[in-house]
Amino acid sequence: MREAKPYVVIGRALLGEDLREEDVTITVSGGIVTSIEPAPRTPERWIVPAFFNAHTHLGDTVAMDLPARGSLADLVKPPNGLKHRILAATSQAELVRGMRASIIAMLATGTTGFADFREGGADGVAALREAAAGLDCRPIILGREGGEEVSDGAGISSVHDVGNAEEIVRNARAAGKLVAFHAGERKPDDVDDALAFEPDLLVHCTHATDAQLRRIVDMDIPVAVCPRSNWLLGVATSAVHPPIARILDLGGRLYLGTDNVMFVQPDMLQEMAFAATVYRARPDEILRAAVSGAGFAGVSGYLEEGQKANFLVINPLRNNISFSKDIQTTIVKRLDSSSICQTVLTMQ
Repeated sequence: MREAKPYVVIGRALLGEDLREEDVTITVSGGIVTSIEPAPRTPERWIVPAFFNAHTHLGDTVAMDLPARGSLADLVKPPNGLKHRILAATSQAELVRGMRASIIAMLATGTTGFADFREGGADGVAALREAAAGLDCRPIILGREGGEEVSDGAGISSVHDVGNAEEIVRNARAAGKLVAFHAGERKPDDVDDALAFEPDLLVHCTHATDAQLRRIVDMDIPVAVCPRSNWLLGVATSAVHPPIARILDLGGRLYLGTDNVMFVQPDMLQEMAFAATVYRARPDEILRAAVSGAGFAGVSGYLEEGQKANFLVINPLRNNISFSKDIQTTIVKRLDSSSICQTVLTMQ
């Protein structure tokens, strides 16, 4: 829901970046969490930070599960990959309808914000804005092909795929906008070139070397990993890629994303469960990766006094998760949309 008047919710909450578990009464006024007070008795209700999908291509909704074969380049490399040919042949109205449907699907599964690499220039950016209009979500739109000028920044494919990356980055920086690169998805040879631009975000880093990961962490650049997409596209076949464990060991900033809707449903619940199962990271690490991307949108994302309201209210009695002995583990591995009974989000 859009929070307008003061709102009070009581339950067992995961508070702050450390996700500490406490029984509390939370008050939201003017879109801000104004107080979090201890509550001696609480109903069966969990209050948890909402999720931020740190990497999407929502335009690909119109090509969902299209039978397709070929290399990664054949499928998604600009400007002539299969997805780009499909997007070029799709009407604006159908594109908007598809992207809106995917945003609604994200909201139903607890995602209230996302960062989208938006193809199609200024018209593509306008289409995503139209798709998101009136919905309780916080989109970050990273344009391409001229869309950088009318969006939140630049969403650049591999530096080797774009001949004018230096110009794109220079213009984005001059306008005070964000810069994000795909890098290291198939092999590590484009990571160093991307790092030369000091981006605000790197996506994938599936095959980044240890030396490159150390540079990324030293430069404090977050990495948005997309494990399910990597596996489906054949660029990952083990828990070594993407290097989730190594990024965490080095103290890096890890975000979670779902990538192309053409191949993967934009569902952070599924992404968390897959990452926890295959990569065996701790539940709190996976949950933070699913929340921290909100920082890319300039907000905390966590449940803290003084922060913008952005959380989910979960009724565990709606299914068997009421038997949970560890809320974090259950949210990461078992939660589905049927238990999410309310979303509280401040849009501004």
